[in-house]
Amino acid sequence: MRRSRLTKILFVCHGNICRSYMAQCILSELVRRAGQEGHYLIDSAATSSEEIGNTAHPGALRKLKEMGITCLSHRARRFQAQEYESWDYIVYMDEENYWGLQQIHPQDPNHAYHKLLAFADGQTEATAPDVADPWYTGDFDAAWDDIYAGCVGLFERLEP
Repeated sequence: MRRSRLTKILFVCHGNICRSYMAQCILSELVRRAGQEGHYLIDSAATSSEEIGNTAHPGALRKLKEMGITCLSHRARRFQAQEYESWDYIVYMDEENYWGLQQIHPQDPNHAYHKLLAFADGQTEATAPDVADPWYTGDFDAAWDDIYAGCVGLFERLEP
């Protein structure tokens, strides 16, 4: 049975040039490979305004290409409070991102806020670790592993 409603997913990180962008590209590719493109709207945003308008980090682009993932056209943008109602899932990477989301839109009445690694095997919202920020660590391989695991788990949960 085909999904009749568009599921809208927004990935969020601090600057929207590394982790949230990678998650957007990875989930978009998983959806494409499953032939489900018409059933999902996937985007990404930042909680800060530091990188607004910038393209994806070269390390993120390199890792996505290395793993055979299409690099989507991108300019960093900031999540806006008025768009909260537009998303079914607002998926953040770490506790700092969650704090940032709460500064922008303090309430989560639709229970849209979810930590990415809560979707990974064996994790829950309470036990999910953070996705380390490769902007600071330089480790895009570790970021890939975590983001890919979270995206696969999320897609498995969403698949019709």
